[in-house]
Amino acid sequence: MDYKGAEGFRHDQSKQKLGVLVTNLGTPDAPTKTALRRYLAEFLSDPRVVEVPRLLWWLVLHGVILRIRPARSAKAYAGVWEKKGSPLLIHTAAQCEGIRKALEQKWGDKVVVAFAMRYGNPSVPKVLDELAAQGVSRLLVLPLYPQYSASTSASTFDAIAKDFTSRRWLPDFRFVSHYHDFPPYIEAMARHIESWWAQSGRQQKLVLSYHGIPLKYLLKGDPYHCECHKTSRLLAERLGLSDDQYMTTFQSRFGREEWLQPYTDETMKALPGEGTTSVDVFCPGFSADCLETVEEIAEENRDYFLAAGGKTFNYIPALNATPGHIDALVTLIEKNLQGWDLPDNSQETLQARSKRADERREATWPGRNL
Repeated sequence: MDYKGAEGFRHDQSKQKLGVLVTNLGTPDAPTKTALRRYLAEFLSDPRVVEVPRLLWWLVLHGVILRIRPARSAKAYAGVWEKKGSPLLIHTAAQCEGIRKALEQKWGDKVVVAFAMRYGNPSVPKVLDELAAQGVSRLLVLPLYPQYSASTSASTFDAIAKDFTSRRWLPDFRFVSHYHDFPPYIEAMARHIESWWAQSGRQQKLVLSYHGIPLKYLLKGDPYHCECHKTSRLLAERLGLSDDQYMTTFQSRFGREEWLQPYTDETMKALPGEGTTSVDVFCPGFSADCLETVEEIAEENRDYFLAAGGKTFNYIPALNATPGHIDALVTLIEKNLQGWDLPDNSQETLQARSKRADERREATWPGRNL
């Protein structure tokens, strides 16, 4: 099943499969200045990520940012890097494997599950090629961003659509743009947090920190801010928390313009002075631990909180590849696959299909080897 087409290719003889592609933001190939420059150049060149006039932004990006930030980011990545790679790559691969095992138990080899990164490797075009080579004729794409934003979910769609423009044969296609209020996702987070509390105790306040976006994106109509707050509300209701027992904040801002508030770092600096000296922090928008959770939250923001007079700071890890998370993602995938029948790849069906195709070719183009 070569979507692009190939000389001598016989689609009537190929086995067809359902494909599930999970994606995440991306990661550099190594914690080095060179690798970070390459990764940041791809990431920050995306007009969905930075909505600034292209010429002006090109000058800023290549004249300033890519001269300064790669070295700083490489140092941060080096602090969280593991033998198998970055945390995001490791956890996303484990999530993909968990989903694959669950779906194969039900559907066998009629389903193919893979993962790709929007920026960096494994790249979207490379993985789409691999899925096509395995006979995927129906494809579901699940970006692991629970809350929709143009800078994440829409950017992933852009990458898929751009790749499809070069393919002759496109698969039937479905795309999950968000799942911020999907009950199994809310339940998976609630049980994960409750398990943490059972083992480590519960602190005064639960801080739910999401990745920030510039305020102007909200003003232009991006629903991300609203979806983050809905996730927080549903999660708090499930946990039985009152309004003063939890709060929603936004992290990871850069640049001088205003981003979604309240800022996580400023909140950590202020809470002890307001009487909150112990916190649990969880990041509902991050499906997997990464630099922004392991280094920015669990280390940097912990230091802010303790330096301001806080006594206890607990970071509750992301859902990662925990069984509850895998179950929720599989349920989401199955919901979005409804109406697609499993392909019939029996030998009898393939032989009959090939025979009919041969007969049509011979009747239409006698003697030609097509």
